[in-house]
Amino acid sequence: MFISETLIDEVSKGDEDAAKDRLAVLTGLPTLRIDEPTTELAERLVKALQLPDSALLDAYHIAVSAVNGIDFLLTWNCTHINNAHMRHAVNNLCLLAGYEPPIMCTPEELRKVPS
Repeated sequence: MFISETLIDEVSKGDEDAAKDRLAVLTGLPTLRIDEPTTELAERLVKALQLPDSALLDAYHIAVSAVNGIDFLLTWNCTHINNAHMRHAVNNLCLLAGYEPPIMCTPEELRKVPS
């Protein structure tokens, strides 16, 4: 399991006590850096998908996963990341940029094992 600098920024917001609790859960997990290729892919995703400014962090979650070869991107964000309409376009944009897209799913979807 990996986290990104973007995730740390995101969970640090809001109620101070709740943020401390969220950050404590992430302690010790390897952190993926936001570098130039990640920023370029995130910007490409925002532009091509016509995402609102509020979805910039969502694009960074996808980009940092793709650039670092992460297999799964776990998210409960079904508005800008994990939905049928976006998934196909995200996958194509990652592939066009030369990256294998992560499989985007909720934690519950990942836990389900076919019988």
